[in-house]
Amino acid sequence: MENLEIHVLFLYIGIILFLARLTGDIFAKFGIPSVIGEILVGVLLGQSVLGLIPVNKVIQILAELGIIFLLFHIGFEADLKQLKKVGFWALEVALIGAVFPFLLGMSVSLFVFDLNLTQALFIGGTLTATSIGITIRVLEDLGKLNERFSQIVLGAAVLDDIFGVVVLSILFEFSKTQTVEIKNTLLFMTYIATFFLIAPVLGKFLAYIISFIAKRLSTVDFVPPVVVALMLFFAYAAHEIGSPEILGAFTAGIAFSRRFTIPFAIALNTDKEIVHKIETSLQPLLNLFTPIFFVYVGLQLNLKVIDFSSATFWFLSLVLSVVAILGKLAVGLMIKGDWKERLSVGFSMVPRGEVGLIFAEFGRISGVYDEMLYAVMVFVVGITTFLPPIVLKIIWRQPTLFKY
Repeated sequence: MENLEIHVLFLYIGIILFLARLTGDIFAKFGIPSVIGEILVGVLLGQSVLGLIPVNKVIQILAELGIIFLLFHIGFEADLKQLKKVGFWALEVALIGAVFPFLLGMSVSLFVFDLNLTQALFIGGTLTATSIGITIRVLEDLGKLNERFSQIVLGAAVLDDIFGVVVLSILFEFSKTQTVEIKNTLLFMTYIATFFLIAPVLGKFLAYIISFIAKRLSTVDFVPPVVVALMLFFAYAAHEIGSPEILGAFTAGIAFSRRFTIPFAIALNTDKEIVHKIETSLQPLLNLFTPIFFVYVGLQLNLKVIDFSSATFWFLSLVLSVVAILGKLAVGLMIKGDWKERLSVGFSMVPRGEVGLIFAEFGRISGVYDEMLYAVMVFVVGITTFLPPIVLKIIWRQPTLFKY
């Protein structure tokens, strides 16, 4: 799988780019979120249906670049004043959206399915996940990214990703030793919090330095490569302290945002020409790499492991799918707003996507999930990945759904 010829990889990437763009645009024309079309391309091309394109390291790297570019873009465009205003709600949504599905999934697994404690913990852990990439892409396509509820979702989804990494590390340790080191966990969370506080400030100073050098050189052509380099550096730094790479990309985007000003350096301002150069230069990269990420999500899904004729499979899958959806949907009831905003927050937190698949894969590798449980979790991840974009489309653009 990994030792593919370079020319074959070129063919795979070409097919992915062409079909992702074509299918995404066709779906969008009929009022269906384009991200659904891109994920479906991955499902059809991958191990679930045709088996034409295997999951491999090169495509994975391109997909990771896609999500990193997307999160940098979101941070770059983020309304920080709005994010601060909804900070409490974002934290509440993230906490409840992590704890409630975890406890609900674990309880159902223990008392309804009669599974052992380790299996129940892993199922609960899998249900805590939220795929921020899928959620943000749909909200951006709907033109709702700067709405109050979207800012709550953005803040909550970033925090939720951090919670997910912490939960995954704890569960993986527990599966091997049957113990949890509280001291290591608290230290781990401290590292992440410190990074989140320091990185945007450091990034902002680097943005000033880049602006200064650009003026001295009388050119802004070197800005985009340097910004991409810094974005990748922040992604690397985030990974090194144990948090998701996308957190580094997001904080780098915030740092270069014209809306982010350090209080004790308020007189300074990122040059407008620099900001415009970043916007215009990175948009083609965003359009190129982001669809690869969503196709990769589909490639990772392996529906062939599912025995659709098994009554046990359907019982487990349907119950856990309901738990997975209601567990996140409940968080929308906790915020102030009309029914549209509350439902939107809830359904925006539902997608598990690649994050849920990572949890499922860890469960399989560690021997916690048998073939049946692994298939069930793949199915649940699939349902929670495909359903929310369609529901969000119905909520906000009901008259145009399926309109030609």
